[in-house]
Parts: sequence; C-alpha cells; structure tokens
Amino acid sequence: MAKVVIQPSYGTPEARGNWKKTLDEDIDFRAGTRAAALTPPQIAALDACHPSGRARFWGTQPHLDTKMSTVNSGDIVLFTGGKVVRAVGEIGVIFRNETFADTLWSPSVDKGSYHNVYSLLDLRRTWIPYEEIWELPGFNVNDNFMGLRVLDDEKSATVIEGLGIESVTAQRAAIDHERQLSAALTHRSQVVPPEAVHTTTTTYERAAGTLTVNRAEALLLQAFRKTLAEDLEVGRVRMPVGVSDLHIAGPGEVEIVEAKSDSSRDYVRAALGQLLHYVLYSPQPATRLTALFPGKPAEIDIALLHRYGIDCVYAGESTFDRIEAPAESRHNMRQVWGSGA
Repeated sequence: MAKVVIQPSYGTPEARGNWKKTLDEDIDFRAGTRAAALTPPQIAALDACHPSGRARFWGTQPHLDTKMSTVNSGDIVLFTGGKVVRAVGEIGVIFRNETFADTLWSPSVDKGSYHNVYSLLDLRRTWIPYEEIWELPGFNVNDNFMGLRVLDDEKSATVIEGLGIESVTAQRAAIDHERQLSAALTHRSQVVPPEAVHTTTTTYERAAGTLTVNRAEALLLQAFRKTLAEDLEVGRVRMPVGVSDLHIAGPGEVEIVEAKSDSSRDYVRAALGQLLHYVLYSPQPATRLTALFPGKPAEIDIALLHRYGIDCVYAGESTFDRIEAPAESRHNMRQVWGSGA
C-alpha cells in the first residue's frame, strides 16, 4: 500500500532554489559527473524507471534518514509551501548517495548534503489549500505540517482517496492485470477476441506515466458547500469502504453526498454504487443520499438514481438544482440503507 509523504519544499529561499533546480525541469542523470557519481545498481534502476535518461528529483538531509528509510518507490509525495500543496508526485527510484546529491543541490552548512535522493515517476502541479486536508478524517485544523512527515497507512489512504489521487503505479498494476487476464482468456477460449489484448496494450502505453489529481470534484464540492446553511454540521467521514465526499447532519436529517467530475452514464453509475456502499457504514443512519454533478445527467440516468431513492444535484447557470427522488422510492430504500454493518 502506498504511503503519503508530506514534504515541505517551498517555505525558504533555499527550498525555492532547490525546487527551481530539480522540480521545475527534468535533470539528465546520464550526463558527466552525475552519471559517474551513481553506482551501477542506481543507474540501472534509474534507467529502468526513466528510459529517457531524464527525471525530476528531490532529496532530504541526514537528520531525516530514519523517516526516509520507511519510504519506498510508488509512495506519494505532497510538496508543500505557503499553506498549500503546490505539487503531487510519485516516487520512482529512492537511494542514498551524497556525491550524486551534491551535483543537484548545494549542501547546507548546518544540516549537510541532501543525500536521501528520490526521482519522481510523475509530478503534477496543484494548488490545494491545507483546509482541504484538515477536513479529512484524522487531521487537525491549523496543522501546518512543519517538517517532513510520513503518514501511517490509514492516513495515507485517507489522503489518496480524499484528494482523488490516482498513481502511476496503481494504473500500471490495473492495466497489467487486465492485459494478463485478457491474454489468459484469449488462450483459453475464443470468447475474447485477440484484438482485445492489443487494445489493452495500447492503453498501457498511453497511461504508463500519468499521475492524476482530481481537482474538478474538489472544486465542485467547494461551490456546493457554499450553498449550505451555516447551522449544518458538514464534514467528511472515513468508513471501512472509503472517504465520503460530504456528510451533512442537521435537525432530523443526515445526508451523504458523492461528487463526480462528469455527468455521463459511467459517472452516474459510479456515484450510485459508492453511495449505496457508504450508506451501509454511515456513523449515523442516513435519511438522504445525493449524487452531485457539474451538469445535468441524461433523464434515463436520473431515473436510475431515483429508482434507488437518490437525489440528483447538478450545477445550473447560477446555482445548484436538485431533482429529488420520489418520496416513495426514498422511503422504500431507507429500509435497505439502514440494514448495513
């Protein structure tokens, strides 16, 4: 399971200078003194992970050796500064090499070389205020994340789910699994045509190096929250099956909201499935389930939500429009909603 590393990286002139050197642009690790500084296993690992011979890098100093010993390839890094997450990256190769580090960043007079070096499979620029992390279950308001922090498994999963991060490693694993399954089924029978395997391979090549951070859903939720009454208790809840987008409690009513970045059928179906799963584990019995979209879904898809007692809310021209599920459908489905663990 991937861990999340919170990496302060922009709060001082030295950090901003290092950012400019190795995060703003790729570094040629095969060039001159850099290549000479790498051990054969290190250069082999970098070549395998970054066939172009170029990568973005970050590093930490000796006083962080113990924390960095728990970090691995595939872990997610939140690069922070000025109370925002400025970028999200995924660790490619991680190693300790003072000589190589010193070709990238000047050693600090008091804390030494940035000898814990890691490359990044991918790096996405973001602008995520700390408030979005504070709202996640298990985090505290006004925590400014001072110093390097490696989150435990539960908090890591909460951040990855809560911020909508999809890693390169996870994508590759899913596509590899599908490709292997397609190949196995093709060899077993003629049910799966050979072209299905070719299609999967093409997808693999296209998706191999892309880390995604879904900001559209977060922005949609922010806009929706502004329309809610101030006396409501609004937050996010971690359940055994994931992190709810919104959990809204008011007098006599508990509403669970799932937001999607698109209004097409696949996204409607995804929202439906998640809501029906979350409601079984809600800490308070839910009285209303709501799927939130950036635009109005097709009528047939709204009817699908309504069949399961779920409201459809979408962004209109100036506000959010709600199409409520029929009262009878909601009443009938509440018998199902309340039967969970």
